[in-house]
Amino acid sequence: MPTIMPDIANQASALQEGTLDWVGMSEIEVPLTVSAQGEADRPVSARVEAFVNLIEPKAKGIHMSRLFLQLDELAAEKSLSPKALTELLNGFIASHDDLSNGAYVKFNFDYHLRRKSLLSGKQGWKAYPIELTAYKKQDQQHLELSVEVPYSSTCPCSAALARQLIQQAFDDKYQTTDTLNKEDVRQWLGTTEGIVATPHSQRSIADVKVKLPADLEALPITHLVDLIETAVQTPVQAAVKREDEQEFARLNGQNLMFCEDAGRRISHVLNSDQQFIDFWLRINHYESLHAHNAVSINTKGIPGGYQAN
Repeated sequence: MPTIMPDIANQASALQEGTLDWVGMSEIEVPLTVSAQGEADRPVSARVEAFVNLIEPKAKGIHMSRLFLQLDELAAEKSLSPKALTELLNGFIASHDDLSNGAYVKFNFDYHLRRKSLLSGKQGWKAYPIELTAYKKQDQQHLELSVEVPYSSTCPCSAALARQLIQQAFDDKYQTTDTLNKEDVRQWLGTTEGIVATPHSQRSIADVKVKLPADLEALPITHLVDLIETAVQTPVQAAVKREDEQEFARLNGQNLMFCEDAGRRISHVLNSDQQFIDFWLRINHYESLHAHNAVSINTKGIPGGYQAN
């Protein structure tokens, strides 16, 4: 084996000089342990992007293996936390001394939470897609947490139209009856003739991104999911028995929502939590009536913060 091997990144000059905003790797497969508030540290399988900027215009390239090895050290020896992310970003920059003064890393993984049924007491796992982004530039560090939360949304307009049809069916059924028998009406309401129409509902997704303080001890994943699910009241369920399904139907009937309603509900709870410096959310109602979707987008609206687009 040669005792001295060529190092093109160090020994060669760029064919054309210029700086680059970010240079690095994507789709790095890494097993990690996540440190989340209120939860025991949990293993996940993540895909990672790791970058530094290139501020030396004559440099041929960066040292990508140095980024990879620091990620590997995080996976092997630490848990994924705000503190570990700060150390990782500083390590990226330090490993590229005169080449870089900024670093960026993004993790994508599913985070599983144990969720209870509505009434039966059963439990099951639900997976929530998570995106965790941290970057440092000009000595300013930023930490962002994104989550997708599925829920059910029942259309208020469709519900009103269904109620009207039920009223009309009642009028048609009992128009010649002067005295109503309570038990007859109760029995009739339990048939498809009695409940002649039902409102349409659809699986929906709340896509939420929050900006966090970089000095948190652990990631507020469960807290954020709980806030969103409590706001919409009809999160998609895990383990379901008949009594749970019936309760889910009741909750849908009592929480009729346009995408605008869901956007306002979630915005309210995010605005009320001081832990979130900023937020961006997109509500997606995957329509069962239309071929298109209903969408609402909102931000906290702070100066210099997230933009709706």
